[in-house]
Amino acid sequence: MDWMYTLSGFAVGAIVGLTGVGGGSLMTPLLVLLFGVHPATAVGTDLLYAAVTKAGGTVVHARKGHVDWQVTRLLAIGSIPAAALTIWALSYLPRQSAATSQLISVALGVALLLTAAAIIFRQQLQRQALAHADDAAHTQFRAPVTIACGVLLGVLVTVSSVGAGALGAAILFYLYPRLPAIRIVGSDVAHAVPLTLLAGLGHWLIGSVDWSLLGSLLLGSLPGIWLGSHASARVPDRILRPILAGMLVLIGGKLIAH
Repeated sequence: MDWMYTLSGFAVGAIVGLTGVGGGSLMTPLLVLLFGVHPATAVGTDLLYAAVTKAGGTVVHARKGHVDWQVTRLLAIGSIPAAALTIWALSYLPRQSAATSQLISVALGVALLLTAAAIIFRQQLQRQALAHADDAAHTQFRAPVTIACGVLLGVLVTVSSVGAGALGAAILFYLYPRLPAIRIVGSDVAHAVPLTLLAGLGHWLIGSVDWSLLGSLLLGSLPGIWLGSHASARVPDRILRPILAGMLVLIGGKLIAH
């Protein structure tokens, strides 16, 4: 079974390299639906998987000056305490119970549907935000709204392991429409590292991490991300993203009904 995990890690890593999204959005439901891993264990393991893979991306983005640390800090002010409180709440739930499994599966399904919507409507959201970029309300409340969005991401990511990628980027595209796309991506990736690391370590403390599974996934995903990143320039983004969004809608609906 280990080689199947490694192969799955390679496939998901390649998709992440091609599209920039899809890590938790595909890995966690794959573990739950295809391999029968308990949702809590799938979420906890995937969070640490995301922390490791995104850490490498953050180093690259930071060296190239693609991270807006002020934006990252505002998100983290909301997300880090929210993640800690969510872990505390989860620690009081019986980890292997059917109710806990159902709660995480539904949260994961909802997060996938939100991520699919973020992928599909990203350009429309950005256009609308640009049209109102200079409005007083948009600029005056940007910082507190960013913190509030961080709280939402902190809860969502900790419960489902999904949201730190495409959903976080969509929020930043809307709140900071004049920020170059590469800096939004870099800031989003940088914010995901402490969030997924804290949430993942929290899941480990409450017994929701499979270290052997984590190693197998990383063994496949790291070369997959490398290969996908190099191939991304040759595959049209307008084809990949609708396919990925469609997959997320189908998987999200199945998890909610699971």
